Amino acid sequence: LHFSFSSGNLEYSTNSGNLKFREVINKEEEEEEEEEKRNKIDGYRFAVRQSTQDITNLEFSKPKSKEALSQQRRQCIPPKPNVPLNLWSIMKNCIGKELSKIPMPVNTNEPLSMLQRLTEDLEYSSIVDQAAQCGDVYEQMCYVAAFTVSSYSTTTNRTGKPFNPLLGETYELDRTDDLGWRSLCEQVSHHPPAAALHAESQRWKLWQEFTMSSKFRGKYLSIVPLGYSHLEFLESGNYYIWRKVTTVVHNIIVGKLWIDNYGDMTIEEKKHGVKCHLKYIPYSYFSKDTPRKVTGVVTDKDGVVYWVLKGTWDDHMECAKVIGQSEKHSSTDKPVYETMPPKLLWKRNPPLPGAETFYNFTLFAVQLNEEEEGVAPTDSRNRPDQRLMELGNFEDANLEKIRLEEKQRAARKQREIEAEQTISGGREYKGYEPVWFTKHRDPWTGNIIHSFNGKYWEHKSRQDWSDCPDIY
Repeated sequence: LHFSFSSGNLEYSTNSGNLKFREVINKEEEEEEEEEKRNKIDGYRFAVRQSTQDITNLEFSKPKSKEALSQQRRQCIPPKPNVPLNLWSIMKNCIGKELSKIPMPVNTNEPLSMLQRLTEDLEYSSIVDQAAQCGDVYEQMCYVAAFTVSSYSTTTNRTGKPFNPLLGETYELDRTDDLGWRSLCEQVSHHPPAAALHAESQRWKLWQEFTMSSKFRGKYLSIVPLGYSHLEFLESGNYYIWRKVTTVVHNIIVGKLWIDNYGDMTIEEKKHGVKCHLKYIPYSYFSKDTPRKVTGVVTDKDGVVYWVLKGTWDDHMECAKVIGQSEKHSSTDKPVYETMPPKLLWKRNPPLPGAETFYNFTLFAVQLNEEEEGVAPTDSRNRPDQRLMELGNFEDANLEKIRLEEKQRAARKQREIEAEQTISGGREYKGYEPVWFTKHRDPWTGNIIHSFNGKYWEHKSRQDWSDCPDIY
């Protein structure tokens, strides 16, 4: 069995109940991508009927109260209809463009917003709860690392594109009744697209600013996250920060879609200087290695290895404590680590029966878009095109998608007019400001980020949504 971290591989074998690891150099050259010429595109236009059903008269399911949801959340959603789509007719003029700027029909989507997908990172929040109970920061780092890996588990068979959030769109998820945490996500910028998320429990809080660079290259789509994720444990004050790895969607035009995640991830603990170096091994047709493999080490500030980790991003992660280090291996000139037997950190939940008929959603994903009383009018659950798609009405969903995008463009144009008038009058124009997040400079990264202002839950308790923009 082989596993790798940083620029090399780690190889291990069992000996009297212990594991021995050694690093094996595995040089990889990053493929330089030639920038392809941008083709002018006027925008994809759907086949639009002259009239459509009034969105206000559609019979959606009745939203549930928080109390009702805590008693019984839904277990599935309507099956995906078999609607044919010629991807080549859409994609052939989109090569080299940013993903967020490519107009797409809902046929290529899944009925979730990108804000909901970001919230889905918390599906295995129980790992963070376990980490909060660790008194040893090195062991705690192992659980944090497993949590970061678990967020990729759904990408194995989830090839549908989430809906691009509208500026000012929000998504709240209050699972304090069963999971012990609540979260809020808001689309804080449109160009470039950026979303801010804040989640909190009694023992930890997590937040992230998600921006990305994405390019369609004809055969594959590459998505490179640019923002940082932060996790703080309230009792110990241990503070972790990391960036996500690259995601690639293969066979966009021909063949079966499949997703790979690869790259190096460094998780830093700022209070003690502990680090975890994870390597997501890219798929290779010629490799005999385990597909989707992830390996890594936990070190102190001086680089001394305390734990080693291995697993796959689609199934499980485990760790083993280092108890000794022998001489360097003669063939690799790398150290060999002797460890305790491994222990399981995370195991992926089994899929739901028939999940392939409803977008391969997990139970957690199924419940993300369930209607709920009392949420903000800007909440993704209230987005009509997404709701229509979930109900299987793709035709009206495409019409609503066009309407919402045109409404957003009109609002942006109005802001541009206001900015021009304000500046010409000698006054300062502040621009668009999010409702629930405040812009400031991150002291750790130096980047400008958006932090939760703490006002959302108070406004929800009063049902005061007067500050929310009209986006739907």
